[in-house]
Amino acid sequence: MTHAVEIRSYNLKPGTRDAFHALMTQQALPMLRRWNVDVVACGPSPHDADSYYLIRAYRDIVERDASQDAFYGSDEWRQGPREAILALIDTYASIVLMLDDAALQALRRPLD
Repeated sequence: MTHAVEIRSYNLKPGTRDAFHALMTQQALPMLRRWNVDVVACGPSPHDADSYYLIRAYRDIVERDASQDAFYGSDEWRQGPREAILALIDTYASIVLMLDDAALQALRRPLD
């Protein structure tokens, strides 16, 4: 089986990665779990002090689009941590790869 796996890379404002990580682990991850989003891995990128990544898996592109439209359009997100998280992001980029089960499992990391 193949999965649509999104890798999102965040370039954070200098010096904000610890605050971003706290928001992700304490607010965003629990919220994503409530919305049944399969978060494969996330965390500080080891290549510099202002980068962070988030990897999510979906059945296909259609499920990804519907899931993200619902999540990012929700009152829980908009009235919750949205502003605080966006304030720490300089830029971000997403790519989507179609990966099989073995490749997806190889990407999985324990979440905080």
